Amino acid sequence: MSTPFRPPLLLTRPRAGSERFAAQFRARMGADCPVLIAPLLETEPTGAELPAADALVLTSEQAVGPVAASALAGHPAFCVGERTAEVARKAGFSILGIAPDAVHLLELILAAPDPGLILHTRGNEAAMPLAERLTAAGRRAAEVIVYAQMPRPPSAEMRALLATPGPVLVPIFSPNSGKLLAAAARGARAELRLVAISENAAQTCTGLPATTLQIAARPDAEALLDALVALA
Repeated sequence: MSTPFRPPLLLTRPRAGSERFAAQFRARMGADCPVLIAPLLETEPTGAELPAADALVLTSEQAVGPVAASALAGHPAFCVGERTAEVARKAGFSILGIAPDAVHLLELILAAPDPGLILHTRGNEAAMPLAERLTAAGRRAAEVIVYAQMPRPPSAEMRALLATPGPVLVPIFSPNSGKLLAAAARGARAELRLVAISENAAQTCTGLPATTLQIAARPDAEALLDALVALA
């Protein structure tokens, strides 16, 4: 009895996150599912100095390490995503609230008691000017870029996969990831089955040779997995 064809999963986010997602996907689909990890970006700390603050905003788990190594370690924090909150808790931060994305986090912060000066520690790419929106709403807020997303060229394995006709599953975790994939996949012969984590991420993929482009039911890894498993 022949083994049914299963399209490969292409992961382009930073390696640590890709390896974790690959393990989750294989737990659902089988340990022998084909997965190619080919990061189009990696994150590096900027070494920026952090000013005093009363509370933090952590919109990515990549921001936790640089802040945990500073005088702000253990401060109360608002977080985007359960994963970021989990990493922050393990690093000793107290969690004031969790939201699925920056838009809902803004609403959550504005509905909470004013904690004083709020510092958004973020990457060099941001989907929303959160500190600016908080200031406009009457809160004291500032931001510091504590890590940078550094683009990486597509690997030879990724170029070969994209040049081969046939379906390929690809999750898009951010607008920046979508832009980098769009550049790397220009002229691709593969039929990309894309699942974007948000509408903003999906909009960066419109020029790709996709047979399907879906938006996950929720902006989290579990919803991406659900959609990818269905497409597989």
